Amino acid sequence: MSLSAYLPESVISRINNNDKDVKVDSLFSKVFYKAKEVNEISDGAFDITVGPLVNAWGFGTELREKIDSALIDSLIQFVGMDKVQIENERVIKSDPGVKLDVNAIAQGYSVDIVSGFLSNKGINNFLVEIGGEIRAAGTKKRGTSWKVGVDKPYDFNFIPGQDLQVILALEDNCMATSGNYRKFFEENGVKYSHSINPKTGYPVRHNLLSVTVTAQDCMSADAFATVFMIIGLERSKKLVEKLDGIEAYFIYSDDKGDFCAEFTDAFREIIIEVPE
Repeated sequence: MSLSAYLPESVISRINNNDKDVKVDSLFSKVFYKAKEVNEISDGAFDITVGPLVNAWGFGTELREKIDSALIDSLIQFVGMDKVQIENERVIKSDPGVKLDVNAIAQGYSVDIVSGFLSNKGINNFLVEIGGEIRAAGTKKRGTSWKVGVDKPYDFNFIPGQDLQVILALEDNCMATSGNYRKFFEENGVKYSHSINPKTGYPVRHNLLSVTVTAQDCMSADAFATVFMIIGLERSKKLVEKLDGIEAYFIYSDDKGDFCAEFTDAFREIIIEVPE
């Protein structure tokens, strides 16, 4: 009821519909300020005001529109974190056309919320997974690490765990994976992914297929997985080296179309198996 754009009475839906009576709650505020932080770090690659573009491309709450440059130009004027702020528990927008979409961060935050609930109940060993975002605490029953898999990022690989790229051991950390192999559409032979570049208004097109990020909180892992998918492999490798506590595993296609992987040094320590 706070962050779901699919519920008309939620806080974010009422904000998007310009309800003047709605006040933000602590859940919305925490996600909003983390989004602003990641937006600044990523030089605008992460932007929750991308809502109008996400909807137009058919990846949000509305049916896909007929896309042309005129439509994109008309919508991109509403995109930018400088166009929205919180004042006295209310969201102030520079224009009523500004709409927020927090799907690239709220799912990870949901994992943090559930994990916090379990911890407060005195449960020290658990794994929480919501839509592929994960938080692992402690160990399994026999004292071994939690084992999680990363799917191979080929089109229509819809069954999680059926065909794995790598298996990881998690203890007291979080993980999020973002990729363009499940949420996309094809038109006139062109593939359009759900990763929308907020600066261009168009889905990204590059050779980075999937990225898995680990962090101390799942909200950050979720957000930076999205950032890396937006900016591509080379820029991501440079950015991740500057980020404290953020590690990444990149899967990309080479010139021959084969899967390749690169990862940060610390990420190597949690890899326990690479299936054939």
